[in-house]
Amino acid sequence: MNKHWPYHITHLSLDKSISVPPLLGKNQGNYLVFWWKNLPLGHLILGPNALTSEARYYAQLLQAIKPAIERYNTSSLAWEQALLAKNFQEWKNCLEPIMEPHTAAPVPAQVPVSVVICTRNRPKQLQKCLKQLKTLVCLPEEIIVVDNAPSDDSSQKVAQPFREVTYVREPRAGLDIARNTGIQQASCPIVAYLDDDVVVHPLWVYQVWDTFQNPGTAAMTGLVLASELETEAQYLFEKHWSFNRGYTDKVFDAHFFQSQLTLGPPVWDIGAGANMAFRKSALEEVGYFDEVLDVGAAGCSGDSEMWFRLLAHGHAIHYNPRAVVHHEHRKDLKGLRKQIFYYMRGFTTAALLQQQQVPTANYQRRLFRVIPKHYYLMVVRGFPRYQDRNRTLWAEIKGILSGYSFYLRNRKKSTIRQEKPVMAPPLAPIDLKTSLQ
Repeated sequence: MNKHWPYHITHLSLDKSISVPPLLGKNQGNYLVFWWKNLPLGHLILGPNALTSEARYYAQLLQAIKPAIERYNTSSLAWEQALLAKNFQEWKNCLEPIMEPHTAAPVPAQVPVSVVICTRNRPKQLQKCLKQLKTLVCLPEEIIVVDNAPSDDSSQKVAQPFREVTYVREPRAGLDIARNTGIQQASCPIVAYLDDDVVVHPLWVYQVWDTFQNPGTAAMTGLVLASELETEAQYLFEKHWSFNRGYTDKVFDAHFFQSQLTLGPPVWDIGAGANMAFRKSALEEVGYFDEVLDVGAAGCSGDSEMWFRLLAHGHAIHYNPRAVVHHEHRKDLKGLRKQIFYYMRGFTTAALLQQQQVPTANYQRRLFRVIPKHYYLMVVRGFPRYQDRNRTLWAEIKGILSGYSFYLRNRKKSTIRQEKPVMAPPLAPIDLKTSLQ
């Protein structure tokens, strides 16, 4: 079996230098994340012991950041020429006027956002998260810690010294139960969710709030970067199951929903529950999270099912890559396989519940025709070693079968309101050009 080498994550500020960074080449991979001040632009992965020429590095850098820069400005290609010529001053002169409108806006000290952290028996992670939230450039008006069926009072002891934190003990186990408790406790018009093991960017709360300044936005997701890639499990997750949805804004709306009905809208592509927010009024309209989909029960996917329901009712969801958090992936393969098992169990249950809500969303075709063929080919092609992507293959297959079984036993227990979805265009469609001004 080939040895796995760790990957070193380096964050590079291209507003300060475009020089080739010192790379850790011997028995060490490099994961380079590129920024312009507070704007993430892209990333580049260089494998262990990979040798790259200076010319090739700049060509790869250009391809990594081009989609994001073109999203902010498409009228000039001079910045490309300056980058490839390694002319930093010319590069900076080209980029400053493009990026300045997105980096120089005044940031309020506090905004009307309720941040909800659902936690259970993880006092160290929770304390780190709360401490960091206090240091943000823009603070949320409210922080709510939902302690989900704890076995002790360790989380309560961590939360109590933070006077700005509201601690709520939820005795019923389940992430979606905890999320719903957070909604009910929230007093702000915007409710943002954080995992207790993420590190947030200093402007995260501001970017969440700013996203909802467009009245057509009912929900948002943000960029999730890996905080470390030291183990094989962490690398495999980031390579094949990453929460990173890219560095350009995306809008998921009625057009996206209706155009994808043939195989069932791929709502799991919208983002990750580790970095998401909602307009509270939209949740009150379509109903809260479906508690059947809780971790340990169906598996998970309460977040993607909620995105499905919002889209089915004609709402729009904005993926904003400027709202950044860093996530700590599971370090061991056993934990990764367990995580992926529950992902696929939840995915299958949620897809069938979504089909139940909107019969024209043809998830059955995806589940019973496309996916079986996909996994049959993976089993055949991966034989006999089942390395890399196939390391979680059997956990995935078991999760799908378990999800189908769970759905058959529990489909009548769904807490979703049985209302006919509207499936109409949003009242105020999101204009990305306006949103990026």
